[in-house]
Amino acid sequence: MAYKVTIGLEIHAELKTNTKMFCSCKNDPDEKRPNFNICPVCSAQPGTLPVANEEAIKKVIKTGLALHCKIAENSKFDRKNYFYPDLPKGYQISQYDQPLCEGGYLEVEGHKIRITRIHLEEDTGSLMHPEGADYSLVNLNRAGVPLMELVTEPDITSGKEAREFAQELQMILKYLGVSDANMEKGQMRVEVNISISKNDKLGTKVEIKNLNSFKVVEKAVDFEIKRQEEILEAGEKIVQETRGWHDKKEITFSQREKEEAHDYRYFPEPDLPLMHFDKNYIKEVELGMPELPEEKRERFKKEFGLDEKSVEFFVVNKDLSEYFEKVVSEFEEWTTEEEKGEAHKKVSKLVANYLISDVQGLLGGKEFVEAEFKITPENFAEFVKMIYKGEISSKVAKMVVVDMFNTGSDPSEVVDNNNWRQMSDDSELEKIIKEVMAKNPKAIEDYKAGKQNSLQFLAGQVMAVTRGTAKPDKVQELLKKLL
Repeated sequence: MAYKVTIGLEIHAELKTNTKMFCSCKNDPDEKRPNFNICPVCSAQPGTLPVANEEAIKKVIKTGLALHCKIAENSKFDRKNYFYPDLPKGYQISQYDQPLCEGGYLEVEGHKIRITRIHLEEDTGSLMHPEGADYSLVNLNRAGVPLMELVTEPDITSGKEAREFAQELQMILKYLGVSDANMEKGQMRVEVNISISKNDKLGTKVEIKNLNSFKVVEKAVDFEIKRQEEILEAGEKIVQETRGWHDKKEITFSQREKEEAHDYRYFPEPDLPLMHFDKNYIKEVELGMPELPEEKRERFKKEFGLDEKSVEFFVVNKDLSEYFEKVVSEFEEWTTEEEKGEAHKKVSKLVANYLISDVQGLLGGKEFVEAEFKITPENFAEFVKMIYKGEISSKVAKMVVVDMFNTGSDPSEVVDNNNWRQMSDDSELEKIIKEVMAKNPKAIEDYKAGKQNSLQFLAGQVMAVTRGTAKPDKVQELLKKLL
């Protein structure tokens, strides 16, 4: 029997700020020394008082604006009470009934997924479990780090859609500069609420906690749909609970029964004042918004004439897209007014092709970092200009880009030092063709007997002798003439 699948997401993202949420301790996710970035406030010493980090609040508002949310005029912090070993206060400063952002949506593959709320809270510490030991260790470096939580409406219907939503959100957070959102480092964590039913009524909700990769989000949802279907088909009931994900077995497993909001005994945080945001403040934040992924998609299609696959590659690889734009901007320096327009798009496509295929291949899966990349935008533009003007062949271009990648050399020097510039002297090329023909009489006989492959063979021999510096179309033209 077909079941209706209802999925909502809760996504946590650690914010990229210099200091923690309620104290002046450094916010450093790469700190390896345990309990190094802590103070009396984030370690919950008696008598300490929190002070809210304005930069973290601005970053949440910025995210809300990017996702079409209504920004609260008045907001506050609340205490969420629960005990856990790495929560030193015994409560978490969070937001309950007056979040910073409400409403809004994010469009994925043409489907608008509504956003219920985005609120701000502090992260917990972390636990370390030494292998074979009968105890755990607490590291409070992460305690008090600004943590943004986004909650969707139950508008998602598959594991694939859940993954795509999380991927698009991660990109937006990176573009805004609000979070690095690195899932491997735990800077972005996804939790899934999922239920299935045979009718329009919602089924029993199950939560899957702390999913740490996009692939796992999709796998966990697909597994849970199948698990719940099998339970219902057997005539049994789904238990409302929190489940975890087992990476090796690729299954979800029960952790505990799910708490309700009243179990946390929320009440307003007495040590922090109420927050008020007027229209001028929101406008100021809005003016600082960068270009977002969807806007970049449209601009790259229109301005550079790139296909959807290339556009998506550059949207995902933000740093490489900025390098691409620097290279293309050099085009203005060496083209006439007549060459602009369609020629601009041809050059843009050339730049894109070499960055997406050759450069990505040379990077070998490593992330592009311009500061570590040896080819300057000016040199890359000069390299593309040589291809566009027909000064080097595509075969030579592949060798040139490897040399530039390894050494950072000027492309003209690489080409001239290796005598790779395409031949422009027809008489010199004709002389080489005659020498090749003299050495291959059988191929000439075959061609005259109607075997067209012989022409390609002879052309290949000429290209080999000229080390790819002869223009292929010119070689074909002269060969036909001499044959």
